[in-house]
Amino acid sequence: MLTHRIIPCLDVDEGRVVKGINFLNISDVGDPTELAIFYNESGADELVFLDITASSDNRNIMVDVVKKVSSEVFIPLTVGGGIRSKKDMQNMLEAGADKVSINSAAVNNPKLIEECAKEFGSQCVVVAMDVKKYNNHWNIFTHGGRKNTNINVLNWVKQATELGAGELLVTSMDTDGKKSGYDNELLYSIDELVNVPIIASGGAGEKKHFYDAIVKGKADAVLAASLFHYKEMSIRDLKHYLAENGIPVRKI
Repeated sequence: MLTHRIIPCLDVDEGRVVKGINFLNISDVGDPTELAIFYNESGADELVFLDITASSDNRNIMVDVVKKVSSEVFIPLTVGGGIRSKKDMQNMLEAGADKVSINSAAVNNPKLIEECAKEFGSQCVVVAMDVKKYNNHWNIFTHGGRKNTNINVLNWVKQATELGAGELLVTSMDTDGKKSGYDNELLYSIDELVNVPIIASGGAGEKKHFYDAIVKGKADAVLAASLFHYKEMSIRDLKHYLAENGIPVRKI
C-alpha cells in the first residue's frame, strides 16, 4: 500500500535556515545540518531545501550545505531555488541531492524539464509551482509570487509532466501562511489530470489539515515549515495521528 510522506521544508539564506512571513521579517532558525539531523531522527521522510535568495554568488554556499547535509542524513533530499540550467541541476545532484526542484526557470524554458529528465531521469526532476486564484482560474505566479504569468495551472501541469517532470510541488499562495488548511480543491484538480506524485504545500495549521490534503486533495506527500521548525507539531505525533485515522505512513 502506498505510504504518504511528511516533508519539512527548510529555507536557506547564506548557509543558514531562516523563516519569514510573506518574505519579510526574516529570522534565523538554525544550522541546516543540525536541523536536518533533528528531522531525520524525528521521523521525516524527506527534506526540501530552498535557496531563497538564489544568487549566483551564494549557489556555491548551497552546494556546500547539500554536501554537509547529505553526508550526515540518509533520507532523500530535494534542493531548489535558482536552478536555471542542466549544469546547475548536475552540481546539486553531485553534491548529494536526490532530487532537484525547478520553478521559474521551467516556466521560462519548459524544455529545461525535458533536458533534465533525459539527462538525470524523471525521478530527479521536481517541478515546483506557486499558484493563486485569479478571475476564477488558478494561475502560475513567478518571481516569489509577484509576477502573474497568466498560465493556467492545469495546462501547466499537463505540459510539465508530458515533458518529464517526475513530481509536482504545489504551493497555494491563497492558503500559504494562513494555517487554515491546504487548497484541497486545487490539489484534487491537479491529481485528476496527472499520474505523478503531488506534494501539497501552503496552509497547514493542525493535524487534520494534513489528513484532508491526503484524503480530499489526493496528495501523495505533505510539506510544512514553521509548524515543525518552531515545534508547534512533531512529525512523530503527526504520523501517529494519520496512522490512527487510516492513512498509511512510513515508519514512525
